[in-house]
Amino acid sequence: MARYTGPKSRIARRFGEAIFGADKVLSKRNFPPGQHGNSRRRKTSEYGIMLAEKQKAKYTYGVLEKQFRNMFEKAARTNGITGEILLQNLECRLDNVVYRLGIAPTRAAARQLVGHKHIVVDGKVVNIPSYAVKPGQIIGVREKSKSLEVIADALAGFNHSKYPWIEWDENTKSGKFLHKPERADIPENIKEQLIVELYSK
Repeated sequence: MARYTGPKSRIARRFGEAIFGADKVLSKRNFPPGQHGNSRRRKTSEYGIMLAEKQKAKYTYGVLEKQFRNMFEKAARTNGITGEILLQNLECRLDNVVYRLGIAPTRAAARQLVGHKHIVVDGKVVNIPSYAVKPGQIIGVREKSKSLEVIADALAGFNHSKYPWIEWDENTKSGKFLHKPERADIPENIKEQLIVELYSK
């Protein structure tokens, strides 16, 4: 199962954002990593800006290069605005939906829950983090996993209303994926048009 396993704080400092979740390092060192991170740097080229935006999207959703490019090509073949469709498809990944439902505190934790068979889709165990959730499907916690401390802690006080494309049922510890999110509803600070321009070069 391919995933990024390197130092996350370095990546967060590179982009100046807590893209892996809350990161205390940013409050202390809000500048790029490396020997010259706190000094003046040369102006980033146009290509460098576009590349950085793609890298940020990859790290945010926990997708490696080949998988990300395949998702972009799929989005490019679909009618509509390519950048928005790309983000919508990333939001439909099972690990991301589990994270949005508040079942896990981070996408990495959500990915682990899926991989360890704690998550069910329409009542059946699915252990593929990249599984594309479809509108109408019910994503929940496996019955014998509902008592897991990590899940209970993540759900405690979680505000489900901030994601209007999913509907949470507290009694069954499950959520319904109503529809693909509108771009305006996706909270990630990603300039998807720059990614489209990068792949179009």
